[in-house]
Amino acid sequence: MRAMHALPLPSFDTAPLANELAGERVAIDAGATVVGLELPDDAAVVRLPSVTGSAPDEALVLTTDFFTPIVDDPATFGRIAAVNAMSDVWAMGGRPRFALAIAAFPTKTLPLELLAEILAGGARAALAEGVLVVGGHTIDDAEPKYGLCVIGTVDPAKVWRKRGARPGDALVLTKALGTGVIATARKRDVIEEDHEALRAAIASMVTTNRRAAEHARALEVHAATDVTGFGLLGHLLEMLSAPLAPIAPDRASDVDVEIGTHAVPLLPHAHALAAAGQIPGGSQANLDFVSPRVEFAEHVDAPTRLLLADAQTSGGLLFALPADQARSLVATLGAPAAIVGRVVPGTGLVRVR
Repeated sequence: MRAMHALPLPSFDTAPLANELAGERVAIDAGATVVGLELPDDAAVVRLPSVTGSAPDEALVLTTDFFTPIVDDPATFGRIAAVNAMSDVWAMGGRPRFALAIAAFPTKTLPLELLAEILAGGARAALAEGVLVVGGHTIDDAEPKYGLCVIGTVDPAKVWRKRGARPGDALVLTKALGTGVIATARKRDVIEEDHEALRAAIASMVTTNRRAAEHARALEVHAATDVTGFGLLGHLLEMLSAPLAPIAPDRASDVDVEIGTHAVPLLPHAHALAAAGQIPGGSQANLDFVSPRVEFAEHVDAPTRLLLADAQTSGGLLFALPADQARSLVATLGAPAAIVGRVVPGTGLVRVR
């Protein structure tokens, strides 16, 4: 089989960009599509065709995600990648149901037993969520890659979108930050496999967002997403509909966000490792990208700024909801879930204090 190589695209939702590259807008059946290509979001949502006899309160949630190994153990890598892929369905207010595996593997240089461990780790993680991996596709490639295409269901009237945060909302983050910094420190052999920081990062990445999503469904969630490649700051700006070119440059915002650094949960040793220079290139790029719309107080140090932009793998959910409900959600979930900021009237800025 001929090796195939991935195109090096930026790490953000690419549907609107794909339309521009094609030179035309894709015709969308507005009656069937609940969430499509018009603006970036965590997943697509489409109503099931009426010929299936499905209830009108059910729609499909469709998403895919895959990446290169972030840890050494193949089964753990598979587990993290599967949990990460399912997260986008939870972030839309849906429930993952089925999945297809996506894998690339260097068959000439690594034993196939490693691929089997990756696939098994992912399948076990999916099954633990009630998700069946029912098929998939593999290719020969120079570097291992693995992930899932996930199909879920959701009530189309109760879909969570990235946008919709309102003045007075509190912001709840359900996982601690720092997986990018910690994984980079491990790749550079700054920390060992059994280091407390890496153990904590792995424990976070293999924890699904199911519990947080299920509790939040009973509340008045105005906006939601999961914190992944853009980092906390980038995903916050997506929630504000801030005009971040090339993403939706015509979508202005009438709200700002105020973040308190003291309230943002961090993984153990993440700040120290960031201060020591263990910064992924993607995290620095994230910070540079969002800087025009982020105002930092002078006391916010450089490592903290980078951690707020740290590219996360299998990160937590980020909710905007009424303050009293936010407090109730955090009390129910427990640490590391925390209220990290609030939404105020404004023009689409994030202010970090």
